Amino acid sequence: MLIIGIAGGTGSGKTTVVNQILNELPNDEVGVISQDSYYHQTDNLSYEDRTKINFDHPRAIDFELLVKQLSDLKNGIVIDQPIYSFVTHNRTSDTIVTHPKKVMIVEGILIFNNQELRDLCDIKIFVHADADERLIRRTRRDIQERGRDINEVLSRYQDTLKPMHEQFIEPTKNFADIIIPNDRYNTVAVDIVRTVISQKLT
Repeated sequence: MLIIGIAGGTGSGKTTVVNQILNELPNDEVGVISQDSYYHQTDNLSYEDRTKINFDHPRAIDFELLVKQLSDLKNGIVIDQPIYSFVTHNRTSDTIVTHPKKVMIVEGILIFNNQELRDLCDIKIFVHADADERLIRRTRRDIQERGRDINEVLSRYQDTLKPMHEQFIEPTKNFADIIIPNDRYNTVAVDIVRTVISQKLT
């Protein structure tokens, strides 16, 4: 199994890069795991307390479960991947049955903060985008997909996202094997990654 880690700041375009890599590759041989599915379960907290969680800090991620499940997949074991709701700020009772594939892509803003997870990645990719572009994308997503209002989004960005990015995300660029500038459609870097994957699948 080839494991590819794709990190980068919020709104940097990680999902776009993942989709570009997946394009034209056999669906039955490539799988994706999102860090967003592995936020800690918060049944012990009220909704009000959950809204105060700093989701951009490594402590918010259940790395132990993520590493275990990725290791299980590598060992040919089917996993029940958790599903997280950003509306309720908690895991749902549902899971996704995920089968091992020849290639697994792990994507998320904080995945390179954990050494065990980094060590599992055969290729580490960091997607870079300018701060203003990331803010625009994050604002649009949180309002349209997560039901947030503009003041809440901007306050969270200023108070949490920006300082967390500078402290925990941007420095992990140093762990990357490939850095993809995603300010525009970057076909060369994506084609290189896709070629490596295709060689693995042959």
